[in-house]
Amino acid sequence: MDFTLPDEHQMTREVVRDFCETEIEPIAQDIEDDHRFPEEIFEELADLDLMGVPVPEEYGGAGGDYLMYALVAEELGRVSGSIGLSYVAHTSLATMPIVKFGTEEQKERWAKPLAEGEYLGSWALTEPESGSDASDMDTMAEKHGDEYVLNGTKQFITNASVAGSVLVKAVTDPGAGYDGISTFIVDPQQDDGFEVTTVWDKMGLNASPTCEIQLDDVRVPEDRLLGEEGDGWDQTKKTLDGGRISIAALSTGLGVGAFEAARDYATEREQFDQPISKFDAVRDMIVSMDRKIERARLLTHKAAVKYDDGEDVTRISSLAKLDASEISREIAEDAVQVLGGYGYTTDFAPQRFYRDAKLMEIGEGTSEIQHLVLGRELGL
Repeated sequence: MDFTLPDEHQMTREVVRDFCETEIEPIAQDIEDDHRFPEEIFEELADLDLMGVPVPEEYGGAGGDYLMYALVAEELGRVSGSIGLSYVAHTSLATMPIVKFGTEEQKERWAKPLAEGEYLGSWALTEPESGSDASDMDTMAEKHGDEYVLNGTKQFITNASVAGSVLVKAVTDPGAGYDGISTFIVDPQQDDGFEVTTVWDKMGLNASPTCEIQLDDVRVPEDRLLGEEGDGWDQTKKTLDGGRISIAALSTGLGVGAFEAARDYATEREQFDQPISKFDAVRDMIVSMDRKIERARLLTHKAAVKYDDGEDVTRISSLAKLDASEISREIAEDAVQVLGGYGYTTDFAPQRFYRDAKLMEIGEGTSEIQHLVLGRELGL
């Protein structure tokens, strides 16, 4: 166990773990095989008041902090990377920016139903040609009277096909560089011209929809502008600080799930008249998994606590995301090895954790981008 958690946090973790083991774990492989978004699971998470953990109660949330939210993300990742991914994208990317940057009217109209779990949210930044250079944006928003007209394409957007609101980044001043990017709240159900053109088949995480969306003369009223014109890039950087903590927590959970599968198998599986956990090579792999998890969890919790204290977390959240994402993939790969041939089959969980973990090194800024961020933070 990590450092002693406050009673409320420990209780939340236990509630989520019990829910994950009874409701999610039995279907985790099935929803992956079927590429099915498990809407019923998110309805149950809403019933448990978990869809807006770090959102203030007045806006429909649980009034928890980011540490509590990180605990929930870890527990979800421990049984299902797909459910965990859709959950953290909904919370840190789609809901918290409205809470942090929105007007009172926007918080009431848009943040509250998200936090209450009435529907999921989505966040649309990446474009087909931008990749890691997210500021290289072609999506445009032109002011026409008292509304904006949005045109462009967004790529690899989590939850877009199941979302009730999408935060879209678009250029409002083409000559202003970073200062020309703004954020808009789009209603995919009501706003004409919004279309999900692709739901991608992926290496893993197929129960969490990853989409391409097309914006074709999407008209939104000016009260859907989040903050002021030109605030979009600063909002993005602040959002990603919290988003990296989300991915760090989710990655830690994936690592825990793979570790537990390997440990349990190694203590039960016998070869040469003894459990394979007694062989040095297997034991050392499992010990290394445990060490890596503790390191990643401590970094993640440190980042979450600093975030809750209002400190600058760019460096520590990037460290946590980089470390946790890489260890989740390493642990899952070793878990497959511990299980041998069984680890390569879908009857056992390590293969799923292995495939899911790889995205953690790509999403919310690749490992290479994290090195770039950390180098800048160190003045290099």
